[in-house]
Amino acid sequence: MSTPAHDRNLQRRHRRVATAVVCVVAGMAGMAYASVPLYEMFCRVTGYGGVPQIAKADSPTRGEKIINVRFDANVASDLPWMFEPEQQAIKLRTGETATVFYKVKNRSDRTTVGLASYNVAPERAGMFFNKIACFCFTEQTLGPGESMDMPVVFYLDPALEKDEIMKFQDTVTLSYTFYASKTPVASAKGKPAL
Repeated sequence: MSTPAHDRNLQRRHRRVATAVVCVVAGMAGMAYASVPLYEMFCRVTGYGGVPQIAKADSPTRGEKIINVRFDANVASDLPWMFEPEQQAIKLRTGETATVFYKVKNRSDRTTVGLASYNVAPERAGMFFNKIACFCFTEQTLGPGESMDMPVVFYLDPALEKDEIMKFQDTVTLSYTFYASKTPVASAKGKPAL
């Protein structure tokens, strides 16, 4: 006995709807998976959210404005590190390159790995804050009781002097927070340390 044409059409519509639903769900899952890297890329390119720019060399021009650059250091509670800037603030002319150091010490009796997240306040300053070198670009590994001085090399783009918001700003804060890395550390016995 053959299926009436009406039933075949209904089955085809159900299959199309089911296929469309599966495609929409798969597309949404794909977008959710890609949203974090796409957002991070957007922030790095635009300075949105106070994310500094990454520069390959010193600024080609010098500005006139002197900015007070403050330094902030934080450590997540699950990382047994002491972390602080060597100096709390500097005065810097736009376009001039500065090198500052942060001190870090592992206060535990085991090797630990940390990764620093960073931002600049006010958020608008992120598009003008250019890092040439920074410990925050890679994970940092410290042995038991080990300490280290870590440099940050940066400049403030003189273009901030013409920005309608930043031209009235005289202080910028560079802030770091170290988090325990998810990368396991090999102990002396070859087993991952916790």
